[in-house]
Amino acid sequence: MRKVKRRALVMSAFFTAVVAAGVPAFSFDEDEEGEESEEEEDDDSPAWFAVTGGDVYTGVGGLLRGATVLAKNGVIKEIGYDLYIPEDAEVLDASGRRVYPGLVAIDASTRVVEGTVPGPAREEAVELEGDGHDHGLGFEPEAGPELPYQLDQELFDEADDHALDHDEQLVAAFEAVRESGYESLDLDAAAGFVGAGNDLGDEFDPFNYNLVLTLSAGITTVGQSKGVVKLKRYQIEDVVMADRKLISLSWSTGRAKESLRDKFKGAARYVRAYRAWEEEKKQNKDLPEPSRKGVDSTALKILSGEVLARFSNTGRNDLLEIARLAQTYGFRPVFDGCIEGWTVASELGRAGASAIVTPRTRTAKDERLQREAGSSIENAALLYEHGVQVAIIPGDKTIDLMGLAGRDLMHLPIEAAFAVRGGLPQDAAIAGITSVPARLLGVDHRVGTLEVGKDCDLILTDGDLLHYETFVQVTVVEGKVVYEKDKEPYWSHIPDLAPAKAE
Repeated sequence: MRKVKRRALVMSAFFTAVVAAGVPAFSFDEDEEGEESEEEEDDDSPAWFAVTGGDVYTGVGGLLRGATVLAKNGVIKEIGYDLYIPEDAEVLDASGRRVYPGLVAIDASTRVVEGTVPGPAREEAVELEGDGHDHGLGFEPEAGPELPYQLDQELFDEADDHALDHDEQLVAAFEAVRESGYESLDLDAAAGFVGAGNDLGDEFDPFNYNLVLTLSAGITTVGQSKGVVKLKRYQIEDVVMADRKLISLSWSTGRAKESLRDKFKGAARYVRAYRAWEEEKKQNKDLPEPSRKGVDSTALKILSGEVLARFSNTGRNDLLEIARLAQTYGFRPVFDGCIEGWTVASELGRAGASAIVTPRTRTAKDERLQREAGSSIENAALLYEHGVQVAIIPGDKTIDLMGLAGRDLMHLPIEAAFAVRGGLPQDAAIAGITSVPARLLGVDHRVGTLEVGKDCDLILTDGDLLHYETFVQVTVVEGKVVYEKDKEPYWSHIPDLAPAKAE
C-alpha cells in the first residue's frame, strides 16, 4: 500500500509539473468529424542520439579529438569519425568541450535519490517479528538466539550530530552488533534487515533537487546500501541497475576475527568437497551432493566471486591480517578507508585488493611508533603503483550546501585531483571515479567507460575534468540530456571558461 501511494505521489508531482510548465501531457488532433484523437507515437522507432565535435576521453586509454559518439535507445553504437547520423537523431554539439564517461560514486547518501524528506518506510516503524522491544532502533528488530542487541544510544546521538540519514544509522548499528563478536549473525539477514521496508525503485524521487545537484557534478550512477542506482531525471522506471555487490565484514575484536576465519574455513572446505564431487559424479551419477549445512552463505558467495568482501579498516596491522586471510582463502578484499595502506601497499597488491580512499583524509602518526604510520597524500599513488585498484570518494557522501566547501559529492573530481597531487597518474584518478567504482559495484558492463555496447552516460565539461575551475556543462544519461548548466538555477550565473581543447 505504501508503494502504491508513493507511486501515486510521484506521478501526481509529474503531471503537476507538466501542467505548471504549460506543456500538454497529450497531443490531440481534430478529425473530419470534429472529434479529438490522441496521437500515438511509434514505440518501435529507435531513439538516436549523437554527441559531435567533442574531444572524447573514452576511459580505456583513448582520446579522440573532434569525434562523434552515436547512441541508439540509450546504448552506444559507434564512436569515431565520419559516422552516419540518422536524420531523426537528437544531436548535441560538443565543439570546444571535453567528453568524459559519467562519474560513478561508489557510495552516496540516500538523500541523493530520495530527497530530504524521509520516505513512507522511514516515517513509521517497520513491522518485523522480534522479541517485543525496539532496542533503541526505532522499530522492533528480528530476534535471533543470543543476539546481543546492546546498542549504545550515544551511537545514534552521534549519528544525528553528523546528520547521518536513517540508513546510515542502521548500518552503523549493525556494525556495532557485528563488532560485539556475535558469531551466528547471518550477514545476508543483516543486510536484508537494514534494507527492510525499502525498495530503491519505489523510493526514488526524480524531482529531488539533490539529484539535480549530483548530476551537475557529472555523477550519473551511485551506490546505495541496498543496490546501485542510475540517476535518471523525470522518470522512475529502470533506475535500479543491480543489487549491492559489496558486503561489509567486521574485523575488529578478537572474537569477530575468529568467527570470520571459521566461516571462511568452513566455506573453503565445502568448495573443495563440491569440486571433488563434480569430478566423481562423472563416474558415479548417484553420488549425493555435499551438504551445505553449517556453511556460511555470505562466505561462500565471497569465495565464489559472487560478491566482494568490504572491510572498513584503516590501520596497518588490520590491513595486513585481512590481506593474508584473503590470500589464504583466495578472495580479493576491498578496503574502505585504507588510510595506512601506503605502508603495506605491496602486500595489498599481492592479495589482489582494491581500496576506496579519500585522498584528503589526514590522520596524524602515533609518535610512539617508529615505523611509518598515519595518512599520506601519496596513499592512492603508492597503492596504485603496487597493483591495487583505487576508487575515490569524498569524506562527505551527500550533497552539502553548508559548511566546508569541496568535501561532498559535488566535488568528487576535486577529491580525485588531490590524489593526482599525491602522485597518482591522471588517467588512474579519473578511473577512480568512473571505471573502478563501476567494477566494484558490479555494473562495469554498463557504465564507467565510453565503449560500444555500454550505456550512453557521459558529461561535457568546459575544461580538464580535474581542474577546480571546470564546470560540467551537460550531463547525459542513457542518451537523454538530464542536466544543462545554462538552463538550471544553480550555476547558470557563472560564466563558462574559454572553450579549451585537450592538451
